[in-house]
Amino acid sequence: MVLDGVFNFTWKEPSNKRVKPLSRVTSLASLIPPVRATPLKRFSQTLQRSISFRSESRPDLFSPRPWTRNVPPANTKRRDSKLWSETFDVCVNHMLTSKEIKRQEAIFELSQGEEDLIEDLKLAKKAYHDPMLKLSIMTEQELNQIFGTLDSLIPLHEDLLRRLQEVRKPDGSTDHVGHILVGWLPCLNSYDSYCSNQVAAKALLDHKKQDHRVQDFLQRCLESPFSRKLDLWNFLDIPRSRLVKYPLLLREILRHTPNDHPDQQHLEEAINIIQGIVAEINIKTGESECQYYKERLIYLEEGQRDSLIDNSRAVCCHGELKNNRGVKLHVFLFEEVLVITRAVTHNEQLCYQLYRQPIPVRELLLEDLQDGEVRLGGSLRGAFSNNERIKNFFRVSFKNGSQSQTHSLQANDSFNKQQWLNCIRQAQEKAACAGPAGGLQARVPVPPHGRRGEALEQMEQSDCESDCSMDTSELSADCERMEQTNSCESQKQIETNV
Repeated sequence: MVLDGVFNFTWKEPSNKRVKPLSRVTSLASLIPPVRATPLKRFSQTLQRSISFRSESRPDLFSPRPWTRNVPPANTKRRDSKLWSETFDVCVNHMLTSKEIKRQEAIFELSQGEEDLIEDLKLAKKAYHDPMLKLSIMTEQELNQIFGTLDSLIPLHEDLLRRLQEVRKPDGSTDHVGHILVGWLPCLNSYDSYCSNQVAAKALLDHKKQDHRVQDFLQRCLESPFSRKLDLWNFLDIPRSRLVKYPLLLREILRHTPNDHPDQQHLEEAINIIQGIVAEINIKTGESECQYYKERLIYLEEGQRDSLIDNSRAVCCHGELKNNRGVKLHVFLFEEVLVITRAVTHNEQLCYQLYRQPIPVRELLLEDLQDGEVRLGGSLRGAFSNNERIKNFFRVSFKNGSQSQTHSLQANDSFNKQQWLNCIRQAQEKAACAGPAGGLQARVPVPPHGRRGEALEQMEQSDCESDCSMDTSELSADCERMEQTNSCESQKQIETNV
């Protein structure tokens, strides 16, 4: 039907069929599926990742409680990124080369980052620490444990910012920064105690979130514009992320510095200084984390204690796995021993109860299992299980005389499974290269079978009473580098290290 020659209408009967509306694709990011974090944590580059204890495979122990307020989201206070060329008079840019402009941008980014860091550290104290102390939401001792030496870091970075601003010219350009960095960077050794405290601080903070007053206060802060949608731990983790960023910032300044520039030598010296500091703090932080987990191991009997655990100074990786019966286990791979545990609550703390006798890495047999090769425990359970339940298994076994044990362990996906295989093989290779260790003869013998059975019965009961778990995310930054290194040795059947 035509009306005045303008529109052509075609009459159709109304349809009861529901039509799904097409959503517009506004960006490429909407086409990319979210990446799931794997429950495996590497400790070879401790400072390169943020400490996290949650896993998507377990219920969130610290999810918002029923008493949490449901309010509409507030307007988020966003921090605008600033460029040197936009901050100062653009006329000066006509007098500088493209490389010099990039150098000024890199120096300005260093200075602007210090301003942002100082602002965030002061905000953490003013908006979180002081109100919780004043309102008695946490005790002073608890807050000191969570915030650590954060207060001492503020004047440290204020000093660097002041030095950088003093050498900045009226037009905004800076000629030399190398000598300033060489003199200031050694002050970052004070980060040692702050970074070493982060594992214990995160564990205490997560535990306190079970208190409804703490959870409600943190939720109110998260909904406030000043937080920028960052929770308290994001603010407490900013110093660590800033520390590992310094080498990148200095390399960027050096990359745009001419070879004949007086700053060239000072910048190279500054990079060497910060790399040494980060490496040293990384080692001490790893040792602190290892000690933290060793202190939270619960031995059901003295026979489970092993000198290989006591002598460990680092945890290669740890995370949650399941056995073929679906029991959730938390597995630790120390330098020379594999420890299989269950996460339990002991004295209101998350601890790890040994599930079996520790397995020396030198005597461990590792087997990569094909999908469908493992049968789940129980005939009815196996008959009605779907294919996802029998994927991503690997087997570890150990035999020493009359004592033996075998565990079929399931990772949450194929990538995580490969991570574990790589970690264990790498640990085995390191142990083999180190030669025979005297510590093996000093190991405590395995207890008699009778006591072992009683201990396992006690552990089964405690497992039913516990609903706590600790898991990890964010793989270490050296993942790709180690993969490339080990791939060259494929003839020796050595798989890549994560």
